Amino acid sequence: MNDEKNAESRALEELSFTVTGYVSKTPHETYEAVADPAQLSHYFTTGGARGRLETGAEVSWDFADFPGRFPVEVVEAVQDEKIVIRWEGSDQSVEPSTTTTFEFTPVDEGARTLVTITEKSWKLTCGGSEGAFGNCMGWTGMLAALKVWVEHGINLREGFYK
Repeated sequence: MNDEKNAESRALEELSFTVTGYVSKTPHETYEAVADPAQLSHYFTTGGARGRLETGAEVSWDFADFPGRFPVEVVEAVQDEKIVIRWEGSDQSVEPSTTTTFEFTPVDEGARTLVTITEKSWKLTCGGSEGAFGNCMGWTGMLAALKVWVEHGINLREGFYK
């Protein structure tokens, strides 16, 4: 009980969020749909992804509906388990970079995957909350598009934002 009270009374230092969803594919198939630039380009990076998400790599993502190719640093990639990426933050970021973590947890004896996406580094300001809520919407959309892509081969994002 004391730990709960202490957690409730601690000052919030940054905004972060987590979105989750179940994908009816194995962790390997689901991980590959994120790590493989060819697959990612079909359902998420509408202007194309360049480079596989592997530890230490710098890849680039482009969105036709939000123009501008930008670099993405792969901090960590553990096959079928986790991918941590980072890219340049904004003036509303606590740190110079924004960090996003993808976790792939097997469920139903590995037949399905729980995907967890967590992003952090937003200031406790109106601009910070707009950035965090906007990216939360974007990652939720990415997760839905990932599910529809790997389960049914459908590009859910096409025409969604523009």
